[in-house]
Amino acid sequence: MEVRAKKALGQHFLTDLSIAAAIVDALEPSSVRDVLEVGPGMGVLSRNLLKREDIDLKMVEIDGESVEFLRSHFPDSEGKLLQADFLKLDLGRQFDGEFRIIGNFPYNISSQIFFKVLDYRERVPEVVCMVQKEVAQRIAEGPGSKVYGILSVLLQAWYDIEYLFTVGSGAFAPPPKVQSAVIRLRRNSRTALGCDEKLFRQVVKTAFNQRRKTLRNALKPMLPPGFDSSDPIFDLRAERLGVEDFIGLTNFVNLRGNGE
Repeated sequence: MEVRAKKALGQHFLTDLSIAAAIVDALEPSSVRDVLEVGPGMGVLSRNLLKREDIDLKMVEIDGESVEFLRSHFPDSEGKLLQADFLKLDLGRQFDGEFRIIGNFPYNISSQIFFKVLDYRERVPEVVCMVQKEVAQRIAEGPGSKVYGILSVLLQAWYDIEYLFTVGSGAFAPPPKVQSAVIRLRRNSRTALGCDEKLFRQVVKTAFNQRRKTLRNALKPMLPPGFDSSDPIFDLRAERLGVEDFIGLTNFVNLRGNGE
C-alpha cells in the first residue's frame, strides 16, 4: 500500500532515509521525554523516532490514508497515533508537562504551526522541523536581512534558532518546486517580554506590513496625531530592528497611545 500525496494537504513525502535519520538525530537527548511528531505521512521519520529509547512518541496525522498506512506498517505506533488536525488540537490535553515537536511540516501551513508553537512556548522547549528553505531562512536570519520579517521577530523573542542544513527537491516524492531546509528552535531564557505582548505583535506586524516605509510612516496609524517622532529609531525600517528594539518601540507606542 502506498499513500497518494494530496496537494490540498501540502504533502511531499521525504524518501531519503539518510536525511530522515539526520533530522531525528537533531532532536537532542533531553530530560523532556515527550515528543510530538506533526504529519508523519508514511513514517520516514517515525521509524527512527520509534527506535529511540530516550523519548515517548506521539504522532498526529490529519490524512486518513496515511493513518491506515502507519498502523499497518508500524505496529509500534499503536496507542501513539492520533488522527486529527494539529492546528485544531488542544495540545494541553495531550501532554501533562513539557513536550518537544518534530516533523516535516506541510509547507502550506508551516507559519500557522509556528504561531501555535508560540502559544505553547512555555511547554515546548525544542522544535526540529523541515520547512520550505525560504521560510527557514526568514526565521533564522537576524536584523538587516531582506528576508527578516514578522515570524523572525516573534519566534526569536522566545527561541534560539539554528539553520541546520538544506534539502534538495530530489529527496521527496513528489518533488516540490522549492528547496527545503531543517531548522532547530530551542527555548531561550526569556520569561517575559517587558512590554504588552499583544501590542508587541501588533507593532511588529504593522511595521513589516509596510516594510519599505520608515517606522515614522508605517506606525502612524498606531500613534496619536502630532506625536513627537524625532527619535532616530523612526528613521529606520522594520528590518533594521532586533527583538529588544521592538520591545522598546512597543513600550514607546503604549505610552504615547495612552497620552503619556
